[in-house]
Amino acid sequence: MLHSTYQSVLLHSKGVEKIRLLIVDDHAIVRKGIIMFLNTEPTIQIVGEAVDGVDAVYQAEQLQPDVILMDIVMPKQDGIETIIELRKRLPDAKIIILSNFNDEGRVSAAIKAGAHGYMLKDADGEMLLQAIHAVQKGGMPLHPSVTSYLVKDLNQANGNGPVRLTEREREVLQLLAKGWSNKKIAQKLHLSTGTIKIYVGNILNKLKAASRGEATRRAIEMGLVSLNEPLY
Repeated sequence: MLHSTYQSVLLHSKGVEKIRLLIVDDHAIVRKGIIMFLNTEPTIQIVGEAVDGVDAVYQAEQLQPDVILMDIVMPKQDGIETIIELRKRLPDAKIIILSNFNDEGRVSAAIKAGAHGYMLKDADGEMLLQAIHAVQKGGMPLHPSVTSYLVKDLNQANGNGPVRLTEREREVLQLLAKGWSNKKIAQKLHLSTGTIKIYVGNILNKLKAASRGEATRRAIEMGLVSLNEPLY
C-alpha cells in the first residue's frame, strides 16, 4: 500500500483555497507525470497517490480529498466497484476518471456508478487542470470523444414530454454545466446575480433536479448542453 508523502511538504498560499487531490493509477509513470505538472499549480494540493482500487478507498478515507483522479482499469478491485465504494464512503468527494479507454460501455458504466467526469489520457495538462476545477464547482467535465455516449433522450425513456428551456435558460445551463458560479455567469451574460439565481431555479425546476450537479448530469444525458467547448 502506497502511503502519502505530501502532507509534510504542502504549500499554503495566502488567500488561495486549494483543491485537495488524490491520484489513483497503477502505473507510476502516469502518477509522476500528473504530479510533475500539477505540483506547480497554486490552486491544487496533491495529498497522495494510490496504486489500485483497494488502495484508493483506503487513501481516500485517510486523506479526505476534494477530488479523486483515477483510472478505471486497475488491479485488485474493478474501477466501477471502486467508484461505488468511494461514493458510499466519501459522498462529497468528486471523482474524475482518467483512462485510455473511451468505449461506450466503460464510459456509461462509470457515470452511472457515480463518477463526476470522464477524461482520456491524451488530454493535455491544461485540459486536465480545467476538468479538476470544473468538477469541484459542480460541473461534469467530459472529454470531447465521450460526450456522445451520454447524449440520450431520457424523456422518451421515462415517457415524459421534452424539457422546454428558453434561449437564456440554455445559455445559463451551458455555463452552469462548466461549473461556473452565479457571479461568473452574471458577468459573462451582463446580468445581475439575482437574475441568474432565478434562471438557475427555473432550470432546476424544469429538469426536476435537486442540485446544480444533478441538473448538469440530466442536461448532458438529455443532450441539452454540449461540453465539447473549452471548460473555461
